[in-house]
Amino acid sequence: MLRVTDLRGTTPTTAELRRALPRGGVDVHAVLPAVTPIVEEVRVGGAEKALEYGEKFDGIRPASVRVPSEVIKEAVDKLDPALRSALEVAIERIRKVHAEQKPQPHTTTLANGATVTETFIPVSRVGLYVPGGKAVYPSSVLMNVIPAQEAGTDSMVVCTPPQEEFGGWPHPTTLAACALLGVDEVWAVGGAQAIALLAYGDDAHGLEPVDMVTGPGNIYVAAAKRVVNGTVGIDAEAGPSEIAVIADASANAEYVALDLISQAEHDEQAASVLITDSEALAQEVGQLVEQRSKETLNAERASTALGGKQSGIILVDDIEKAVAVADVYAAEHLEVHTRDARAVAERVRNAGAIFVGPYSPVPLGDYAAGSNHVLPTSGTARFNPGLSTLTFLKPVNLIEYDKAALVEIAEDIMVLAAEEQLPAHGESIKARGNGAK
Repeated sequence: MLRVTDLRGTTPTTAELRRALPRGGVDVHAVLPAVTPIVEEVRVGGAEKALEYGEKFDGIRPASVRVPSEVIKEAVDKLDPALRSALEVAIERIRKVHAEQKPQPHTTTLANGATVTETFIPVSRVGLYVPGGKAVYPSSVLMNVIPAQEAGTDSMVVCTPPQEEFGGWPHPTTLAACALLGVDEVWAVGGAQAIALLAYGDDAHGLEPVDMVTGPGNIYVAAAKRVVNGTVGIDAEAGPSEIAVIADASANAEYVALDLISQAEHDEQAASVLITDSEALAQEVGQLVEQRSKETLNAERASTALGGKQSGIILVDDIEKAVAVADVYAAEHLEVHTRDARAVAERVRNAGAIFVGPYSPVPLGDYAAGSNHVLPTSGTARFNPGLSTLTFLKPVNLIEYDKAALVEIAEDIMVLAAEEQLPAHGESIKARGNGAK
């Protein structure tokens, strides 16, 4: 099932590694011709056009875009007590981590009377997309809402698809998660049309546009985010889930196999990759994956993902080479199952999140580690971070000089302005201090 790529005895370049490593074939650019007209029609037609597209694609049309408050209240009132408790535990842990991510303003003094203060201002209004196609994702509500709240964002809307099973409203567990976090604005819209409606709003229906859109979704959601980027900010174009595991002979093969399967059950395009210097471990994990993936509830979906070109086993000479391969792959989730796992993990440069040791599996991070599960995919962890409190904060510099401090630097400014042939810049400085030091 898992294909094996043997890199032992080779020293491939970065470019050669990128070609050799398993990678999915999801191409956002390919669906832009289909998505761009949807975004434009929703921009012009607003909520009515978004509802039309929802009915066309999914056969569902809610009674209104905005979910009534009584529907949200009913969802949380009827929430299973054990599930409510689990959500509350996760909320507490996620909030604790994200509260500590918020940076404090700091001031640099460059001279007497010359300061630059960096402060952090929250994005005013955000739209948080929560998918709802193949499963229910209350955890995605937590992962999007809590960082925005901790940043200080004072207006937010959760957008999530309607479900025919629940009278055209979103899944009750998703609504209950919103209620537990104090979010009372929920729009029953999914897909590309949801992203467009968040970006442009609809005055006639009282739907205010947002300043930023975050959250995972399918390829059409990712494409819509690309189209509206610039009109609003976005976090990233999330692709299918990925897990890579660095493991040596000391690793527990069953743990590794189950973790590979756990991400494969998300989506047929999900990627599961083992990077190891142990041929014996590779063989054992391969056998366990084939056996255990057939026993899971989502067996067909998982088997398709595990047998796809995006998944596989990479054999390397040693763990140092494994780290190098992992850095080129830049996985959304990276597990380290080796001797001295923390030391190995600290050598990794490119990963959305790193799970250290046998008792820190990716599903822990999916729900209640306290970290965020909205992470960069498709190799973009080389340059993109995961969602965090920082995502919703804008660093803004406050520049404050008194006259003496300006006069002290005036001559240098005027020299630079003259070199760039921008004399009005120099005149602006000269008028305040006659250019004299």
